[in-house]
Amino acid sequence: MSIHPIFAALRKHTSGVVLISLQIALTLAIVCNAVFIIAQRIERVNRPTGIDESNLIAVTQFWAGAPSSGNQAGIDKLDSMQRLDLATLRQLPGVASVAPINSLPLLQSAWNGAVSTKPSIRLGRKADFNRSTFYVTDQHGLKTLGLKLVAGRNFRPGEIAHDSMSSIMAASQVMMTRALADRLFSDGHAIGKTVYLSGRSKPATVIGVVARMQTPNVGQFGSTWVWNSVIVPGRYNEFYSRYIVRTKPGQMASVMKAIKPALYKANPMRVMKDDAVRSFAEIRAKAYRRDIGMAVLMGVISLILVAVTGAGIVGLTSFWVGQRHKQIGVRRALGARRVDILRYFQTENLIIAGIGAAIGIVMAVGLNLVLMQHLAMPRLPIWVVLTGVVLVLILGQAAVFVPARRASRVSPASATRSV
Repeated sequence: MSIHPIFAALRKHTSGVVLISLQIALTLAIVCNAVFIIAQRIERVNRPTGIDESNLIAVTQFWAGAPSSGNQAGIDKLDSMQRLDLATLRQLPGVASVAPINSLPLLQSAWNGAVSTKPSIRLGRKADFNRSTFYVTDQHGLKTLGLKLVAGRNFRPGEIAHDSMSSIMAASQVMMTRALADRLFSDGHAIGKTVYLSGRSKPATVIGVVARMQTPNVGQFGSTWVWNSVIVPGRYNEFYSRYIVRTKPGQMASVMKAIKPALYKANPMRVMKDDAVRSFAEIRAKAYRRDIGMAVLMGVISLILVAVTGAGIVGLTSFWVGQRHKQIGVRRALGARRVDILRYFQTENLIIAGIGAAIGIVMAVGLNLVLMQHLAMPRLPIWVVLTGVVLVLILGQAAVFVPARRASRVSPASATRSV
């Protein structure tokens, strides 16, 4: 089949060709970037936190009329109140382990800082430090969180400090994630090495390395150091406290109901909000609610664009079939087979879709550059664009099939009688 008659026919329908080509180009550009965003969101939602999320409860409460943490007497009083809470929670039926902690992965409430192998950090030189999150917990933290210790040892009871945040951060021993250890020490051996926390001059010795522990940050902030976590031994004493509770299998619901009454009975001078007791599943759902919503929105937009583009191709081809009814009949009378007519319209659409796809590639890359500049999006992989081109061409062929088949069924006799 000669291509020349097809181009000759398309030149007579320039406006329709331009409109459908631009529609295909716009669909390709938007859908490629939308699918890329969806893939990013799915990857983010599904990444593991490094902790055992099942049967895990987070408890956050505020002291009413809390003693001041600015003096030792107040700190000791706050710590006594916190230790009473921990003992109360451990006595609840169905509880397997309890530990104090300042934050959790996905909680979006983080103590962020930096870790360096040098006693001072020059902020102008990124090579001097690694951004990280600090988790503060005691010797029960690893068991309660379900963290996997891959090197070294856990904290010992005598290493657990109780103080305000600034004093706890001057710890002599720390644990860290393997990802952070590999960044700090190129030889892969962190145990026994010295690090400095957030520019402090006091050194801390790495005594343990855990396989993984995600930071509390969920969005773009912290995306480049999502696995950089440092675990500091301590119970921080402030106007509020947070505990993690691991329940025995099947006991989570009953334990969650019992926590508030038990804590109020132990010390009524506290405030516990409606969401003071949450399962980690609730924390995960809240953390990724926006990502899931964005993925759903992008998916709906993509489906609408694809449907509109497909409908546009069907409508334009049906219009052209109606206009060329007589010409089709003449071709059939001159010996053209049904498959020849079908192939003609399929080829015509392939040319139009190809033009639209070529324009769409440029638009997709351009849109991605805008997103990179304003929304810190990563670069769109070329395979995503090429896959989009293939799918657009398949969409065009599928959309044009029905009107093309209808054109191939035009009767030579009925067409020629109208000449």
